[in-house]
Amino acid sequence: MKLNAWFPSVQIGNDPKAIRDWAQAAEDLGYEYIEVPDHVFGATARDGWTPRYEAFDPFHETFTTMAYLAAITKNIKLSSGVLILPQRQTGVVAKQAAEVDILSEGRLRLGVGVGWNHVEYEALGCEWKTRGLKQREQIEVLKKLWTEKLVTYKGKFHDYEEVTIVPSPKQNTIPIWLGGSADAVLKRAAELGDGWMPILPPDDTANIALDKLNDHLNEFNRSRNEFGIEAWLRSHDNDPDAWAKAADGWRGLGADMAMLYPMWKVDGIDSQIEILQRFHEVASGA
Repeated sequence: MKLNAWFPSVQIGNDPKAIRDWAQAAEDLGYEYIEVPDHVFGATARDGWTPRYEAFDPFHETFTTMAYLAAITKNIKLSSGVLILPQRQTGVVAKQAAEVDILSEGRLRLGVGVGWNHVEYEALGCEWKTRGLKQREQIEVLKKLWTEKLVTYKGKFHDYEEVTIVPSPKQNTIPIWLGGSADAVLKRAAELGDGWMPILPPDDTANIALDKLNDHLNEFNRSRNEFGIEAWLRSHDNDPDAWAKAADGWRGLGADMAMLYPMWKVDGIDSQIEILQRFHEVASGA
C-alpha cells in the first residue's frame, strides 16, 4: 500500500521556501502523492449552519499550488484533494489541469468532490442542489476535452460546438478519482472514475461501502484491478499508534493507498515534516 502526503494548506504559511522544504521532504521520504485541498471562500456561521473551518483559514489555491510543487519536485505525483468540481467552470478546470500535467511532466491526478458547503456554492453563483448531476457531466466533458481534437457536446450543463483545449495533457488523459461515500458517489466513481478516495475508518461502514462499490464495478463491467482505492485517515490527535492501526486496517481491506488527514493544529514547518516522517514510519508496513 502506497502512502500519500496531505498538503497542510491552512497551517503551512506563505513562505515559498517552507513550502519547498516540506514538499521536498515528502518526496525524499518516498511518498507517492502530495494532495492539495480546495476552498475558494471562507465563510462565517449563519442560520444554524456552522462551517468546518474558520472564515480566515488561509487555503492556498489548488492549481497554482500544484504548479509550484511541480517546479520544486522531481518525481512525486500531485493531486487535488479534493477539487470541488461543480463550483468551477469545466473548461477552465480542463485547461488548468492540462497545464499542471504538462509542467509536472505527467504527474497529475485530479481528485474531485461535490463538497459540503452550500454557502460557498452560493457565493460562487453555483447551484447546490444539482451538484452531483453536474459533476457526472463534468467528468464526461473533461475526458473529451483532454483526448479529442474538437469537442461538440450538448448536455444539461454544457453546450460546446467544436471547441478544444490546447496544449493537451502530457498523459493524454488525466486520472480522475472521486471523494465521498454516498451511494450516488460510489456508482459515479465505478462508472466514470479511475479511483475512490473515502474518508472512512476501516470498519463495517467501509466494508459495506466497498461491497457496493464492487457491485457497481461489476455492473459497469470494470475490473477492480484497474480501479484504485485511497483511504483518507482522518485523525484529530497526534497518535502514531492509531495511524498505524488505521493504515493496517485499510491495508487488510485492499486499499492501494492511504493518506493521513491531520485535524489538529500543528505549529511550524519542522513539526509538519516530523509528522510526514512519523506517519511514513508507522504506516509503511515494512
